[in-house]
Amino acid sequence: MATFRFQSLDIYRLAKDICVNVQEARIKDAELRDQATRAAKSCFLNLSEGLPSDLAGVRRRHFAIANGSLGELSAALDLAAALGAIDEVAARTIDSACERFAMMLRKLMH
Repeated sequence: MATFRFQSLDIYRLAKDICVNVQEARIKDAELRDQATRAAKSCFLNLSEGLPSDLAGVRRRHFAIANGSLGELSAALDLAAALGAIDEVAARTIDSACERFAMMLRKLMH
C-alpha cells in the first residue's frame, strides 16, 4: 500500500521494519516496552511527515524529532538489554537497523 512516492524509499521501509521489530521483540518490562514502541513510532511518523515536504525548515524539524526519538529508542533498548528484558539477538537486530537509520537520516538532514 503506497499512496506517496516516499513510501518506496529505503529509509521509510527501514523505519517501518524497526517499528515491527520492536513490537515483535516483546520487551518484558512494560514501561520500557511502551517507551521503545512509542519512540520507534515517533521515528517513523516524523520521518513520514517530513519526507513529502518541499520546505527545508519543515523537513529539518521533523527529521530532528525523528533523530531525538531514535536516541530514546536506542537508550530504551540498551536498558532493556541490561535488565535482561529483551532477547539479545532481537536487541542487536534492532540496534543495527537503528544505526543504519541514523546514517540515512543524517544524509537527509544535510
